[in-house]
Amino acid sequence: MSGTLLEIKNLKKIFKVGTSNVVAVDNISFDIEKYDSLAIVGESGSGKSMTALSLMGLQPKKAIVEASQISFDSQDLMNLNSQDWQKYRGNTIGMIFQEPQSSLNPSMRCEKQLLEVLQIHRQINLKHAKKLVNQSLKDVQLNDSKRILKSYPHELSGGQKQRIMIAMALLCRPKLLIADEPTTALDVTVQKEIIELLKFLQKKYEMSILFISHNLALVKHLADRGLVMEDGHILESED
Repeated sequence: MSGTLLEIKNLKKIFKVGTSNVVAVDNISFDIEKYDSLAIVGESGSGKSMTALSLMGLQPKKAIVEASQISFDSQDLMNLNSQDWQKYRGNTIGMIFQEPQSSLNPSMRCEKQLLEVLQIHRQINLKHAKKLVNQSLKDVQLNDSKRILKSYPHELSGGQKQRIMIAMALLCRPKLLIADEPTTALDVTVQKEIIELLKFLQKKYEMSILFISHNLALVKHLADRGLVMEDGHILESED
């Protein structure tokens, strides 16, 4: 059954800089339907990543977030405490960051990092968890699973690391996947592979995607709708 999954009304994000206020996101509103994909496109500093982080409850200490409404699957997210946010992050809402090398722990093998996600969010035994991890690698088309799982992040290519991040984000089968510039550090061929992979996984797991990018041509291959941001404002909406 379709319907609205995420609804944002009058979102504003302000940073305290000395005695001044810097508005990073200025009174924006949008929604995402269940099973649909939305792209937010803009240059660096336009406010698109700040918007995405607000939906994950990830705020710098000096940030103030205001909104008339932030709701997810009819659940009000405005007044969640840190424990409640922990249940949402990585569980109901997954996120892929633009630089997998900085998102993965360099001193930990990939298998342990994937298993940690399930240990945090799922009450399952180790055997079942390992089965889910292996399935997640198949989902992201990493077929050399034994080698991959034993590897440290620096032993993998950029494309492989990003696939690990996608597998990690989808382990708990989130209803919404936020992909923040997931192809920025990759070459053109691998970028296309990652976009096609995300489209495939969206259909397989019937999830919604919020895709953050500076590349309008790229997101046209993935998104049902697009928003263009500049200086914290939504300039236009493209269907």
